[in-house]
Amino acid sequence: MKLLCRFALAILVVQFLSCGNNAPQKLTIATAANTQFAINELVNTFTNQTNIDCDIIVSSSGKLTAQISEGAPYDIFISADMKYPESLHAKGKTQSPPRVYAYGQLALWSMTKKENFNIKNLQNQNTKYIVIANPKTAPYGAAALETLQNQGIYETIKDKLVYGESISQVNQFVYSGTADVGFTAMSVVMSPKMKNKGSWLAIDPKNHAPIQQGAALIQRKNAHPEAVRFYEFLFSKEAKKILQKYGYVTP
Repeated sequence: MKLLCRFALAILVVQFLSCGNNAPQKLTIATAANTQFAINELVNTFTNQTNIDCDIIVSSSGKLTAQISEGAPYDIFISADMKYPESLHAKGKTQSPPRVYAYGQLALWSMTKKENFNIKNLQNQNTKYIVIANPKTAPYGAAALETLQNQGIYETIKDKLVYGESISQVNQFVYSGTADVGFTAMSVVMSPKMKNKGSWLAIDPKNHAPIQQGAALIQRKNAHPEAVRFYEFLFSKEAKKILQKYGYVTP
């Protein structure tokens, strides 16, 4: 009798473990730091509609690309440009060519209320530290650097520049007051958390190359079976309304 009970208990344990192994995994979204606020609303809306849970990994586009190249278990890559997802597609790391889901907008931001807030004033002695994202790995950093050069003030202010790892770190430096001013994404200053804090200025997109933000489905073993549903949602009318609310221009 005891042997039979043990056998029955063993079957229950095996069944329990099997159910655990078959439990649906979370869909993993690797996203550029400029979307750190918008992505939460996008994911919450998607999850409410589908009951599909998502994990969000936020970093610079360059770092995420390196991680995906090395086999990081991400299902979807949302980049701050097209260069990085296109490079992954060329390596056979994406299921299909990446698509532009939005155009990013660059903004100059300070936590101090300023009058006559403009780029030329960055040359003032009162401005000691200007933070931008690393232009080698962060497209918004590259756009900021290009803007400074096109405005003809880069040589004047280059010693004031502080480089953040990503837009997230730029935001930390500005928000904490560590930097007097920084170049960030308009999606940050228009987010509910940051709206109406300090001063910000939209940068004329003519000052830099268009920030074409691309998304791609990652090619990997054990990919989430519903990844394509979020990818398609990203291009939906509902997702576009959310992105526009955060200052993005949608195709």
